[in-house]
Amino acid sequence: MTVREHTLSHTQTHTHTLYCMLHSSTSLLEGAMSAVKLEEFRERIRKELDTTVDFWLQHSHDPLHGGFFTCLGRDGEVYDELKYVWLQGRQVWMYCRLYRTMDRFHRPEILEAAKAGGAFLRKFTRVPGAGSGQWKCAFSLTRDGKAVKIQRTIFSECFYILAMDELSRVTGDKDMQLEAEQMMEQLISWVREDPAGLGRPQLPGDVPTNSMAVPMMLLCLVQQLTEGGGAEVVQKYTELASWCVQQILQHIQRGGTAILENVSVDGAELPGCQGRLQNPGHALEAGWFLLQVSAQQKDEALQRTAIDKFMELPYQNGWDKEHGGLFYFLDVDGHCPTQVSDDACQYYVAYSVNLKIPAPHRKDKYRTMELEWNMKLWWPHCEALIAFLMAYSHTREPALLHRFSEVFEYTFKHFPDAQKGEWFGYLTQEGKVALDFKGGPFKGFFHVPRCLYMCERILDDMLANKD
Repeated sequence: MTVREHTLSHTQTHTHTLYCMLHSSTSLLEGAMSAVKLEEFRERIRKELDTTVDFWLQHSHDPLHGGFFTCLGRDGEVYDELKYVWLQGRQVWMYCRLYRTMDRFHRPEILEAAKAGGAFLRKFTRVPGAGSGQWKCAFSLTRDGKAVKIQRTIFSECFYILAMDELSRVTGDKDMQLEAEQMMEQLISWVREDPAGLGRPQLPGDVPTNSMAVPMMLLCLVQQLTEGGGAEVVQKYTELASWCVQQILQHIQRGGTAILENVSVDGAELPGCQGRLQNPGHALEAGWFLLQVSAQQKDEALQRTAIDKFMELPYQNGWDKEHGGLFYFLDVDGHCPTQVSDDACQYYVAYSVNLKIPAPHRKDKYRTMELEWNMKLWWPHCEALIAFLMAYSHTREPALLHRFSEVFEYTFKHFPDAQKGEWFGYLTQEGKVALDFKGGPFKGFFHVPRCLYMCERILDDMLANKD
């Protein structure tokens, strides 16, 4: 080797070493900055969770008849005494999950509230169904537990199962666990074998559909019932879990460029407004459901699909470029989105509803308002926060942390009520508060605390393993 060649080789080696050192230093700096940012996120989320729990502990309990009030005004005043079963179940589940898994919520008043809510559900919720020997869960009850309405869906039953299973875990009551498992078997039969028990007549023009809400909720229940269970329990629901995943994946349409809320039973696009419906928040929730499955099964392909199709696509299509925030629902072809009112798809699916809400400045004290496609609702943003933070924790891809940060900034700027506590649920497209109540038939003690709880736990894990 000549002197020139030796010098050139030495220079190249030195340059490469400097590059590696610089790259390493940059990575360390980025890592340190990320850790600081994650700590800031966790601190804000933790405070918000404490405030939210306190609000519902203070305002929602019914000491006379049991159960929970969910129609709460901005300051917690009860403006309607109807009790919605799916929200009763959600609140029992949420209290139990907090009590069981977070030390600061392992408090007697939370356990007693969960037990009281569970007792109310068991005493009043179940009513005779359409099928012989079958039970349905009412959709709504009077304050003292009389059934008011039954929906021809599975969703009241789904949250009854969640509540009973989680409550059995904190009380050790095996009867509750058995009730949850028995109701689960009935749901599976309704969905996969004979829907007659739902009481929904089969009309000649009513085309069977695969609404994404159904396999999503069954997958959620599988996750709940198998958590911490042995191989026998996991095996019992393995086939169902796989079926749910495949049903959800059918909603990837338009050559992989869109997630559609409703498809045919064989996975084809449906005609008309129902087939063109997009629900960004729902797709994002499906994304983190799938991400959990991919982690359990160590399925990298499913992980990629969950992130690219069920998170990136709804974010890109659903994020308001002008005002920020996620649209409530959209039409994939850009037509004026049409609201759908259908018993089969009233779980997170776009619906038209007149909400009777408090309006103290009016003489009649109440007003009604119809939800619109371009409004910004609380729960899609909750699902987006969970989805992108979970995805980042699994992949450490900076772009996913950026997505989480963008959703975080919008959400925490617009939804929390700094004066009265908890979150507003309904904003205009511009981000102004449209409805200032804290709870109603669809908003209860669930999406906000579940989001904050899950994000705090994910951040705990990341910060504990930041090295």
